[in-house]
Amino acid sequence: MSRLGTLGARLYRGEIGVDFVGRRKFWYVVSIVITIVTFAGLGVRGLHMGVEFEGGAVFTTPGTDVSVEEAREVAEETSGSSALVQTLGDDGSMRIQISGLDTDQSNATREALAERLDIPVDELNAEVIGPSWGDQIATKAWQGLIIFLVLVVIYLAIAFEWRMALAALIALIHDLTITVGVYAIVGFEVTPGTVIGLLTILGYSLYDTVVVFDGLKESTRNFTKQNRYTYAELANRSLNGTLVRSINTSVVALLPVAGLLFIGGGVLGGGMLNDISLSLFVGLTAGAYSSIMIATPLVADFKMREREIRAHDKRVLSKRAKRGDDPELDAGHDDGPADDSADAIEDDAQAAEVVPPRAREAKPEPEDGTPVGAGRVASSRGPRRQPTSRGRGRGRPSGKRR
Repeated sequence: MSRLGTLGARLYRGEIGVDFVGRRKFWYVVSIVITIVTFAGLGVRGLHMGVEFEGGAVFTTPGTDVSVEEAREVAEETSGSSALVQTLGDDGSMRIQISGLDTDQSNATREALAERLDIPVDELNAEVIGPSWGDQIATKAWQGLIIFLVLVVIYLAIAFEWRMALAALIALIHDLTITVGVYAIVGFEVTPGTVIGLLTILGYSLYDTVVVFDGLKESTRNFTKQNRYTYAELANRSLNGTLVRSINTSVVALLPVAGLLFIGGGVLGGGMLNDISLSLFVGLTAGAYSSIMIATPLVADFKMREREIRAHDKRVLSKRAKRGDDPELDAGHDDGPADDSADAIEDDAQAAEVVPPRAREAKPEPEDGTPVGAGRVASSRGPRRQPTSRGRGRGRPSGKRR
């Protein structure tokens, strides 16, 4: 077995572990700091919305010797607005995107671009997107996001419980906030590809959270029948048991996305690849973090507010203090709930007291050396003892059998 597999097995058995739930306040502080930074980025720089949302014109040029910087300067001078210029291939063709242009402004900008770039007007393709169409796209995206979150909460509340549904919703909002904040800080353009990436990471983050919650549900089933661990300790053991699996799935998913972002978008210069790959990369990373550091600790916090669980945890800690037990010493035991109550311990102690059977006199072996009972199959339990009959030997002078 590999080292990672051995580590995962030891985490699953509880031999080693990281106290995620016990240090949950630290992870909460880290998430709050990250969220503040993302909101600051949104407030200072804002989101760079694409023409699909704000409206504008997109011009596609044929192969030319003009550089990207020169084309951007020409587009901004002719239109009076900021322009986004991207190369489309090795032949020098470019995509010039200018927001806020109507049809008349687009036609004037097209003629000026063709003249300044020394390109025939007929070969300079122009596509105008109205702001109303962009508003419809944005409205549909918000509607889809809200419907998705509502359905997620309903499903998790039915499949698990409302506390897990609330924790998963907070984790999803956490992932969305971080991803949008990174878009604002980096300055990437928000396009329909970005929306697709956001919906994709929501599904992936939810999948990882459900896997963790399923293990938590199994580990804490009927946990009040045992007096060895508190709810927080069982939740932490369950989280450590699924830790390696969560890391493996996250790393495997991040590798191809990193290839799209750093090679496809950075080296090859793919514009649409940048939009969708950045949202996927940031969202997958935030989703893996939130499913481990945020979701399960939040469930533990919600559950420990219940009166029954508080009473159980208090009883566990009280008995542990009286016995002087250390829960880490029981790491090699099964994770399932065990009956460690005082009555059960006392019954086990009484059952362990076995009265030794009455000693027997050893029978002499025959002179020829043949062992007694030769030919019989030896038993590890010794010779079978027959109960003595009360009516045996009655009515006989010697009490012996005839």
